[in-house]
Amino acid sequence: MDLDHRDTNPTRRRGAELEAAILDAAWEQLLDRGYSGLTFEAVAERAGTSRPVLYRRWATRGDLLRAAISHRGRQVEVVVPDTGNLRDDVLEALRDMNNSRADFVVMMASSLGEYFAEGGTNPREVRALFVGDRASTMATIVERAIARGEVDPAHVTERAMTLPADLYRYEVLMSLKPVPDDVLRAIVDDVFLPLVQPDTASKAPRSDE
Repeated sequence: MDLDHRDTNPTRRRGAELEAAILDAAWEQLLDRGYSGLTFEAVAERAGTSRPVLYRRWATRGDLLRAAISHRGRQVEVVVPDTGNLRDDVLEALRDMNNSRADFVVMMASSLGEYFAEGGTNPREVRALFVGDRASTMATIVERAIARGEVDPAHVTERAMTLPADLYRYEVLMSLKPVPDDVLRAIVDDVFLPLVQPDTASKAPRSDE
């Protein structure tokens, strides 16, 4: 009989604390074993609880996966860079993605194929779970650059704004690892800036940092 032996312990984890511990364990299990290894038994063992505790909250492992991804996304602190110039703001934003989200992109590419087939969903929908209702970092950066007079709004399109992050994700998907800094700089200097600053990008200083 599968019972949580701590059910009678008055100091056991409850409510939000227990749920957070389970979702942290589910995230770790996803990174280690992918969706195929995301079993209620394995997550319960990692979290130090029992399967019935999980089943009371999530009916399927797909439900558990979605909850774990949303939980992990809320834990990621996103600070919008404000260096005073567009180039460095975008570069710092990509570096932040590299530090905080590369593992998520790798997991989507390498471990969630079974989930996509099972649920009829796609990486865009899973990414939306991770991002939640956070404002777009790139939109904020570009709006600041427009206000500083660095960018003519006529040169800004929705596709141009999303391009740095799209290219970053492509690089991670192709290599299944964080992106080297020289590639991040190339995304900014060789692709993004010429689009939004066509008259000045070629004259902008380049950094080898």
